[in-house]
Amino acid sequence: MITRRRFIETGSAATLGIGIAGVSAHAAVIDKPAKLILGFVPGGSTDVVSRLLVNQMKDFAPSFIVDNRPGAGGRIGIQAVKTAAPDGTTLGLTPASALFIYPHVYTNLGYDPLKDLDYTCTACAVTFGLAVGPMVPESVKTFQQFVDWCKANPDKASYGSSGAGSMPHFAGALIQKAADFPFVHVAYRGAAPAVQDLVAGQIAANLAVLTNVIPFLAGGKVRVLATTGEKRSPFVPDAPTLTEIGMKDAVIEEPFAMYFPAGTPRAIVSQFNDLVQKALKTTDVQESYRKLALEPGRHQMEDVRTLMARETERWAGIVKATGFKINE
Repeated sequence: MITRRRFIETGSAATLGIGIAGVSAHAAVIDKPAKLILGFVPGGSTDVVSRLLVNQMKDFAPSFIVDNRPGAGGRIGIQAVKTAAPDGTTLGLTPASALFIYPHVYTNLGYDPLKDLDYTCTACAVTFGLAVGPMVPESVKTFQQFVDWCKANPDKASYGSSGAGSMPHFAGALIQKAADFPFVHVAYRGAAPAVQDLVAGQIAANLAVLTNVIPFLAGGKVRVLATTGEKRSPFVPDAPTLTEIGMKDAVIEEPFAMYFPAGTPRAIVSQFNDLVQKALKTTDVQESYRKLALEPGRHQMEDVRTLMARETERWAGIVKATGFKINE
């Protein structure tokens, strides 16, 4: 599974130290030090991606650091960017569920993703896998067989996720509704304990970032029955996508969005976007992404805003149907 140690080891030299991009020989886009604010602790997926990209940003600012401000599921980091001066010196990166799912979860979010932020691009994206463990008989090899097993064993028909209010939580709700079978959500405090209980046979299934379950596939005790991406994952090529098995509009991906405070000059946002696109083509970034099962980001500027608006509307009904709400 993706542990803090593994992220640091596989994320290249950019994950070490404090993530400073040095002085460029060329004129930088801005003439002041810049910082990339994250709402998460060092060593996690967002942190690794940030340091990989910051290491490639020598032409953006005289110096560029990663500033970790963990807490509140990433909301503290987003709020810090929202209130920063819109001069290009402060930007953020976050898994996009904090932008298009959180508005339906939190009663007092503290930011409006479509008004308070100027998007520059998506840095990468992750997809999820529906994995089953030893609790489910080895004879269950397809998604439909799993649905039938759940119907026959409703007391065991449950899935774990990395936490209540997370994208895997609501992805499971979407799958349950589309396939019409009993599927109870069990929230864990992080991805690692959810996968551990899956492997130990304490829970039937898990919706997880693929990299978290891939190490346990050898031997067959853990099987990925379906994936949520637009196309099959090269890491589990035998597992069909949800759309392949008949679920219309069931592509579930979580992009990592990069953004500035609203009002940042468009030229700065655009030039930063160009630098990220250049970084995504480097061998260092591509190899690190491959090790972490990350897809390079494919949305830029207005594409990101369109994506956020569409996904915010899409997830509204899914979240509402669960009745889940956090009063804070």
